[in-house]
Amino acid sequence: MALDLSVETAARKATTPPGRYLFSPVADFLMLGGSAFLILPVLFLVPRDYEGPLAATMVVVAYLVNYPHFAHSYQIFYRNFGRKARGEGYDRSLQLRYIFAGVIVPVIMALFFAYGAAASNTRLLGFAANAMFFFVGWHYVKQGYGMLMVDAVLKRKFFDDRDKKVLLVNSYAVWILAWLQTNTAVTAGQYYGLQYYTFATPSWITDIAVLASVGSTAATLLMLARRWRKNGGLPYNGIVAYVASLYLWILIARINPLWLLVVPALHSLQYLAVVWRYQTNVERDVPDAASDPEPKILSVLGPRYRLRVLGFIIGGGALGYLGFWLIPFMLTALVPYDKQVLGSSLFFFIVLIFINVHHYFLDNVMWRRGNPEVSKYLFR
Repeated sequence: MALDLSVETAARKATTPPGRYLFSPVADFLMLGGSAFLILPVLFLVPRDYEGPLAATMVVVAYLVNYPHFAHSYQIFYRNFGRKARGEGYDRSLQLRYIFAGVIVPVIMALFFAYGAAASNTRLLGFAANAMFFFVGWHYVKQGYGMLMVDAVLKRKFFDDRDKKVLLVNSYAVWILAWLQTNTAVTAGQYYGLQYYTFATPSWITDIAVLASVGSTAATLLMLARRWRKNGGLPYNGIVAYVASLYLWILIARINPLWLLVVPALHSLQYLAVVWRYQTNVERDVPDAASDPEPKILSVLGPRYRLRVLGFIIGGGALGYLGFWLIPFMLTALVPYDKQVLGSSLFFFIVLIFINVHHYFLDNVMWRRGNPEVSKYLFR
């Protein structure tokens, strides 16, 4: 049996095309999640005297990476949105998803925040922060799973439907456990000057979640071992992304205060790896992609498609600054509200939660299987 398996594996390796990468083996490892395994141990060695400066540095780094990460989702989602909303080139289900995520969801959230602010309902607004943490955790684990699927396609190390169900069940089990851990008692905390609230959850529910997470993790390990034997290997960078997203960024995020500041940047870097690869392929599909840019001085940057990708990245940074800083700053200055009750950072609070939650809905449409643009541009 072992001999037959070895022969079968060798034959499969001989007929399988070489694995591809988003950028390169090292870049994919670091961007998809490998850097988390390198950074986390170092944080425990940081002397207490350096924690303050390092924390301030990581806040800046997180924003520099986070802003484009959020902005790129808007750039891609709303590009040619009229065509998507009309269903031109998209099936009916995907068309409705675009309309729901692109129109209905932001309208509902805008009405919710408008009512909460107008009524000075701090408790209602505070629960929105908890909802953000709920959706952010969901988004993290779904992205980790998605990165594994992307790397599996690139490496031609596929998972069957049963394997995917095991991976998804484990993702949701770990995510629910992480969220329940923050809701073991009714407590309140400060978030941008407003109280946010957690929900009372009996300890036995958390105990069940622990058992489910342990069981699903064990099932996932067994499945990966079986898949490794059958495929003659695994999409290792995808596995790294999956493990980092579930366990390092969600389940043990509070293991170190500095780690909480690092995680958003690493999550965003993971996202940027896919988006930049995707956008590069989009620009390469333009008829004049290989021609020299104008003016000629810009030719040092390479062909025209590279200049357009650079413009996309710069545009993401500018859009992120507009959304996270300039717009809430202007709203704070121009729109009157009860600062005694709602604090001086209300619109920063609203914008941050709005973008984080809406980002989940946008990604859930853009990167789903069956989207023709993903099939066309991501795996080229």
